[in-house]
Amino acid sequence: MSETKGVLLLQMGGPDSIDAVEPFLLNLFSDRDIIRIGPAWLQPLISRFIVKRRRRHVEENYAQIGGKSPLRELTEAQALNLEKALGGEYRCFVAMRYWRPSTVEALACMRKEGITEITALSLYPHYSKATTGSSIKELKRVLGESGVKFNVRYIDSFYNNTGYIDALEERIREGMSQFHPLADIDLLFSAHSLPQSFIDEGDPYLMHITETVRLVMERFDLPHHLSFQSRAGPVKWLEPSTDDMLKSLAEKGVKNLLVIPLSFVSDHIETLHEIDIEYSKKAWELGIAKFERIPSLNSSPIFINALAVMVKQANGE
Repeated sequence: MSETKGVLLLQMGGPDSIDAVEPFLLNLFSDRDIIRIGPAWLQPLISRFIVKRRRRHVEENYAQIGGKSPLRELTEAQALNLEKALGGEYRCFVAMRYWRPSTVEALACMRKEGITEITALSLYPHYSKATTGSSIKELKRVLGESGVKFNVRYIDSFYNNTGYIDALEERIREGMSQFHPLADIDLLFSAHSLPQSFIDEGDPYLMHITETVRLVMERFDLPHHLSFQSRAGPVKWLEPSTDDMLKSLAEKGVKNLLVIPLSFVSDHIETLHEIDIEYSKKAWELGIAKFERIPSLNSSPIFINALAVMVKQANGE
């Protein structure tokens, strides 16, 4: 009988209640791979100050989408579906970078089941040191402290994977069906923003994003645009912002807009609130008559199958 192999899905996590918002934000703002605030020894103190100021606003946003992030449930559903797609030789686990289940908790579960062969699969399609890099760094730290010998393979991006592009195409075609057949539709790819300094230092995130857009648009003959959302802090961020892009498109007379969230494979606060509530309202105010968003990939069968193929390839199958 072959040894059971483990797959560890790496994701950022999200608060599972309103009370969890503050500690979740503190974990996030304390990570110097995402944001560096002053010297390292001072960052925890500054992070607490920032979180105290932002907490109430963020809590209100979560209250509007059900009082918590759905990210854990959606990621656990992806793990369950991936396990089914992979077959009996594999077990799938979830590790959240900033909430629960933590990397420590996930590895403890794997150790309890006697699993030593692990494929760490980042659910960030586009590599950045602020996302995948931070999750892998945390995994390696925990592995080093565990005292247990794990053999780990890493899948750190899949921005140009054909199955991933297929899944995006399916979602986009489903989204287009919500418009009148004769409507002129513009596509807006909205990716999570990143400080410009990261790109200047060699982070491949922007290149990965633009390549995904290029590959998707090989399959469509429609006007398309790329913008960046979810800025936080006074540093220079990737441009244009999604706010500015909406204004620009409205000024050009765009009336039908289909938004494709990139860098998100599961629906969470940045799709359910930032796009569906904030940007939808702004688009309406600007005169964009029909504003729709494709659902994130979540447990799309095409997407899950793509992940399964990647895992098997990483294991030489």
